Amino acid sequence: MELCWLVIHTLLFSLSSAQHEFFTSIGQMTDLLQTERDLVVSLKDYIRAEERKLEQIKKWADRLDLLSQKASQDPEEFLGHPVNAFKLIKRFNSEWAELENLVLTDVSDGFISNLTIQRQYFPNEDDQTGAAKALMRLMDTYQLDTETMASGRLPGLTPSSHRGVLSVDDCYDLGRVAYSEADYLRTELWMHQALRQLDRGERSDSVDPVTVLDYLSYSVYQQGALKRALMFTRKLLELDPTHQRANGNLKYFEYQLGKQVKGEDEEGGMKSKAATEDYLPERWKYEGLCRGEGLKMTPLRRSRLFCRYHDNNRHPKYIIGPVKQEDEWDRPHIVRYYDIVSDREIEKVKELAKPRLRRATVHDPQTGKLTTAHYRVSKSAWLGAFEHPVVDRINQRIEDVTGLDVSTAEDLQVANYGVGGQYEPHFDFGRKDEPDAFEELGTGNRIATWLLYMSDVSAGGATVFTDVGAAIWPKKGTAVFWYNLHPSGEGDYRTRHAACPVLVGNKWVSNKWIHERGQEFRRRCSLQEMD
Repeated sequence: MELCWLVIHTLLFSLSSAQHEFFTSIGQMTDLLQTERDLVVSLKDYIRAEERKLEQIKKWADRLDLLSQKASQDPEEFLGHPVNAFKLIKRFNSEWAELENLVLTDVSDGFISNLTIQRQYFPNEDDQTGAAKALMRLMDTYQLDTETMASGRLPGLTPSSHRGVLSVDDCYDLGRVAYSEADYLRTELWMHQALRQLDRGERSDSVDPVTVLDYLSYSVYQQGALKRALMFTRKLLELDPTHQRANGNLKYFEYQLGKQVKGEDEEGGMKSKAATEDYLPERWKYEGLCRGEGLKMTPLRRSRLFCRYHDNNRHPKYIIGPVKQEDEWDRPHIVRYYDIVSDREIEKVKELAKPRLRRATVHDPQTGKLTTAHYRVSKSAWLGAFEHPVVDRINQRIEDVTGLDVSTAEDLQVANYGVGGQYEPHFDFGRKDEPDAFEELGTGNRIATWLLYMSDVSAGGATVFTDVGAAIWPKKGTAVFWYNLHPSGEGDYRTRHAACPVLVGNKWVSNKWIHERGQEFRRRCSLQEMD
């Protein structure tokens, strides 16, 4: 137990410096698996101690049972023997007290102490809600139904993949999260799924059809589907005729149906996202591109994209061993560099970043300050060149390959995406309506972006450019590069981009934002916009 306690204490110390919001970083969630494993070991130690204690108590009980049976046959004769009388007095005076102490001995102290101390570092209610919303976001983006999600049969999984399955309780909890957000469509979908699994014979100690139908009928009613709400209410009352709320709803729904205009059609409550006012057209583009749909590259334009060996105008480092470069898009020009970092370098960067990962922030155009936002779900850490030679080498490599001065660039930002991790459409450069976005840096606007993929992603996780209809998929060890500004210094609005939600896998990236200062004699010379 002491060894287990030391292991857990050490692990807790490493977790204590991190914020909650575990769901925003898969990398940090791996620590939770080790924590859970250590807790299971501690729990098994406690179970063994309880079993040893019960075994001792059982031996006492068996011995005393045998003795009392013999004595009860003729109590006076039994006590007529002075030894038996002495031992009876002794048992009541001391042995039963010893047994009482044994029964009252609490062998759970070690486990309870571990659990109590560790609980303060557990994911909280916000984490569970955030993870639930992430699953629903994945369903929206990749057009998955609840049956697919509940069965765990997601695109990108291999036969050897660990497939997670949602229980009735899980589906019910997801429905309740949607209900708390007044999202009645998703409430209906998840309560339907819970009901289907109950109908298939799946058992639950905490969820029953009556409770599910109660949520289901009300969520359908909130979507304006009175007939279906009435149907679910009647099903509920068949199971529980005394259900007070359902009896009240039955009368109300029947009354409302009687008032409906004759011939009025009912859509059944399954309103599409297009009907909601806040569902912008760009969102449709974004989600379509994430699925690989809506790419806007004609065959003629595609034929003009090339792969080449790049030596950056015969840079001394790349004359003999040039970098492999591929055109990903023409307008704006986006290129990908292959084999730009080694696996060993990637692991070192991840090792440096992981203890410092914090919820990723964005610039608030109103305040000019950094803040967290619901549309950016990831954790990030900033690494300076002075912190380790591998960071310095990567920075120098970026300068050598791009020809841009990185001495005024921002530190290397390392990001790890969590459950359904994403970054919705945004610009990297500061627009005219936010002139103070990078004022504190004193290095001008972000002229270019270097995005390094440090992992492959089984499904999802693409970088998409919503204005031009481009999608670029993660490939470990490669980097994509583009200019955010025109040669004139004006922002290139075609570079509006987003990070798609990660459906299956663990996405690690690092990016370098290169600024204008220091590029006076390095930037593209022509003031004419590149087509």
